Amino acid sequence: MELVFATNNKHKLEELQAILGDHFKLLSLDDIGCLEEIPEEQPTLEGNASQKAFHVYQKYGYSCFADDTGLEIEALNGEPGVFSARYAGEDKNPEANMAKVLHKLTKIKNRKARFRTVISLIINGDEKQFEGIVDGEILEKKQGRAGFGYDPIFKPVGYDLSFAEMDMEEKNRISHRGRAVEKLVKYLQTK
Repeated sequence: MELVFATNNKHKLEELQAILGDHFKLLSLDDIGCLEEIPEEQPTLEGNASQKAFHVYQKYGYSCFADDTGLEIEALNGEPGVFSARYAGEDKNPEANMAKVLHKLTKIKNRKARFRTVISLIINGDEKQFEGIVDGEILEKKQGRAGFGYDPIFKPVGYDLSFAEMDMEEKNRISHRGRAVEKLVKYLQTK
């Protein structure tokens, strides 16, 4: 069965293809000629993942999965959440986003936070969603240079390193996205 992963990140695609083996052939957005910006206009991670997957399914006719991820900070009532990528503005600047979070938490002791990923899978028009969560805290300053987004200011529970200080394999093993993908893969392997 062919299945579109709503991404053009070749590394992500190859990694998942290796996990799924020969039962599924994964295609990227580029592979199906989807060059437009896929809409993300929903107020929740679940809604955005669903909107992206249904966009591909309805417009291109392929079974598909898409994801959306957000950083949810307890003391900020779940912010930035669904607005994580554009928290400090529409230009999606990770440095500005981190600076805004650190500024808002300046005098706040409660630094509990979590990363949450939701994957929406559409097979023949039927949708199933998978969620991955990793709990942690927001550091007082950036630590590490690897990773992307909020990784330099997020330290997962049980670790002394930020996501940006971990090697990719270690981060993927415990990350929110890794946990959601694991659930997706288990489900697909039953198909």
